[in-house]
Amino acid sequence: MQELSAYTRQRWDVVVIGGGATGAGTLRDLAMRGVKALLLEQRDLVHGTSSRFHGLLHSGARYAVKDAEAGRECIEENRILRRIGKHCVEETEGFFVRSPQDGPEFEEQWVKACAECGIEALPLSVREARTLEPNLAPDIVSVYRVPDSAVDGFRLVWQNVQSARRYGAGFRTYTEVTAVNSANGAVTGVSVRDTRTGETGVIPCAFVVNAAGSWVGEIARTAGLTINVKPDRGTLVAFNHRFTSRVINRLRKASDGDIFVPHGSITILGTTSKKTERPDDTVPDTGEVRELLDIGRVLFPDIDGYRILRTFAGTRPLYTADPSAEGRGASRNFVVLDHEREGLKGMATICGGKLTTYRLMGERMADLVCGKLGVNAACRTAIEPLVQDASDELMARARKVFPAQGLEQARSRLGDSFAAAVERLEAAPWKKTLLCECERVTVAEFEQVASESTTYSLNDIRRRTRMGMGTCQGSFCGLRGVGAVLEADLLPAARPEGTAEDAAQAGACGAPDLLRTFQQERWYGIRPVLWGSELRETELARGMYGATLNIDGADE
Repeated sequence: MQELSAYTRQRWDVVVIGGGATGAGTLRDLAMRGVKALLLEQRDLVHGTSSRFHGLLHSGARYAVKDAEAGRECIEENRILRRIGKHCVEETEGFFVRSPQDGPEFEEQWVKACAECGIEALPLSVREARTLEPNLAPDIVSVYRVPDSAVDGFRLVWQNVQSARRYGAGFRTYTEVTAVNSANGAVTGVSVRDTRTGETGVIPCAFVVNAAGSWVGEIARTAGLTINVKPDRGTLVAFNHRFTSRVINRLRKASDGDIFVPHGSITILGTTSKKTERPDDTVPDTGEVRELLDIGRVLFPDIDGYRILRTFAGTRPLYTADPSAEGRGASRNFVVLDHEREGLKGMATICGGKLTTYRLMGERMADLVCGKLGVNAACRTAIEPLVQDASDELMARARKVFPAQGLEQARSRLGDSFAAAVERLEAAPWKKTLLCECERVTVAEFEQVASESTTYSLNDIRRRTRMGMGTCQGSFCGLRGVGAVLEADLLPAARPEGTAEDAAQAGACGAPDLLRTFQQERWYGIRPVLWGSELRETELARGMYGATLNIDGADE
């Protein structure tokens, strides 16, 4: 990563705060309209809500009854994203399923509401549905087919940022905004702190976009503003089995544990809705997991026979003008707040919404910003793909060096970095070896991401490649990853000077610290589900790292 001074020495048109889907979508839109924009994120990209959800690309059917506007937005954006972001989306389709426990009254309302919103909801016979999804409960009453899909939030955000960079945008991770500065009622810039080095500085800009998700209230307070955003905590469970090929929604009023989403080889069950005061309240607990399992058995009676891979939690940034509305009582729609109305010119906040509507949210914010800056350019984000398809020539080269089972995954994950990974393999064919068998991550792909200036840790690599997110939860690839870092002198951004060996001596990039922080993050999601096969897997990992390698994370 460039020194902080490289950003403080120049003036930007716009600073976007928040490295989730909304911030990345806004950055891309602004850059494509010719605006000089910089994105700042306090951690790594996709560290917050955009990676802590069930991964559902909504058809809008879930919101059709209660929030028709949100339903219409979802189905429109669903169609757009399947077109421009095909490397991020798996077109699974979805079922809405009514169980005997759920009365017919809501079903009638729902069918009518879907039709009014333009959402195709086709009835299926129970027999046909169970032929397609044989693990569904045998006593289900009715089933409808809808155009739901699964979406990879990690990949989506990175590909938006890569697209924005092609148009001249900048981004800096591990950079916390400590204050929004102003003079005479107008924004002049933002004060920032490098969360790794402690370095501070001021980045001048004409406009600030607050797209910090559950943290928008905290950013607003640094500017002397108040925003009524209530973080809402949701817990989810990931199973090490793809026991459904389609998204399965329970056909009733929105409640906990209503959605099963297939992703690759796993299935995610979610979610809960709990009031919280902290935007970073993301450590799940066992009680919530058991609640979800109890609810999930209604649609999948054999759920206890599937191994739980891990559990995780995130917070939704719910905005409401009604102070009494919270949780599922608050709208899932989004709002753009122009703070010039409150006396601060040059700042706006966007909050609420869903990942499905991130592009539309970015468009609405970019419309506002461009209007303020006098930029007369149309939005093109619904037309241009996030990632251009690799050329036939590049794919032909890739097929000669990549392992067949990992080629398509690598191309989708790496985006603009794919060509560089191919070159690594051509130079050293042995690097086609799989460093992570679960997610089919080659040594070449690992090295490519590790060598980039925005990568500081194994967890940063995980969010780009999915290393450690499969069956073994990093028990094997974590150790291999540390070995690869030290052998190839990787993660240059993680140390200020010198080689990896020098940094290890100083404790900046030492193998034990790299491995401990990687395994500790995995442990947060495993600890609440320590029973059955998960407990046995954990004891294996403890034996490897605690006994054999003498790495103890108990003090973390």
